[in-house]
Amino acid sequence: MRVFADVHAVRWMISRLSAAVRRVDAVIHASFNHDFASYAAAAETDRRAIETIGDVLAGSDRPFIVTSGTALAALGRVSTEEDEADPTFPRKSEEAAASVAARGAHVSALRLPPSVHGDGDHGFIPLLIGIARDNGVSAYVGNGLNRWPAVHRLDAARLYRLVLEAESIAPRYHAVGDEGVPFLEIARVIGRRLNVPVVSKSPEEAGEHFGWFAHFAALDCPSSSAVTQQRLGWRPTQPSLIPDIDRPIYFETTQEIAK
Repeated sequence: MRVFADVHAVRWMISRLSAAVRRVDAVIHASFNHDFASYAAAAETDRRAIETIGDVLAGSDRPFIVTSGTALAALGRVSTEEDEADPTFPRKSEEAAASVAARGAHVSALRLPPSVHGDGDHGFIPLLIGIARDNGVSAYVGNGLNRWPAVHRLDAARLYRLVLEAESIAPRYHAVGDEGVPFLEIARVIGRRLNVPVVSKSPEEAGEHFGWFAHFAALDCPSSSAVTQQRLGWRPTQPSLIPDIDRPIYFETTQEIAK
């Protein structure tokens, strides 16, 4: 009975999604259920949503932007728009985008970095602030020189618009303002703002401190947006990551959420 109910619900959602797509001039797919306890299921839902949208848009010139992540590309070196997504990664957003492109959809993947920062941020930086507050230390893994790319949310929003308006499309774009910020610098800002020690954790200790986030805290995934900037004339103009998070609002907002 439960299986039948789930299948019925999926069919109903696909029908509603298809109907909505038929009424619009363009689609930006920017949702993903970051449920790391059921990541495979979340990835499958994402794939089906992309393919459903693509089925409706196939053969038209209506733009379709699929949101992805720079961390899905090369690790340990500066990734570019030419790098394809790691096929071993469970999230299949770009694989699904390529599938619908082959069927005639006008689709591009727009990759966001681990930190999309700015007022209203509810992503990884507020999470790190909460972890540091709960544990009484702001931590990094090893020497903390692993690099995170970042972008201000207003710069990212402008890039989405430019991709929608582009006369010709590319398979991938990078919304990257900061190519690679050492994680240690992020930890230092958090430690100073919370007035807690900044400490190194070994890879073994990181799991206890960061929990499920340990893998992301250790990521070294710098990324370039040079090709995107050249193609679209996009230039990040908003504050970069470190000065942006080094403001009271980041810590006041986190405090309010914690309450």
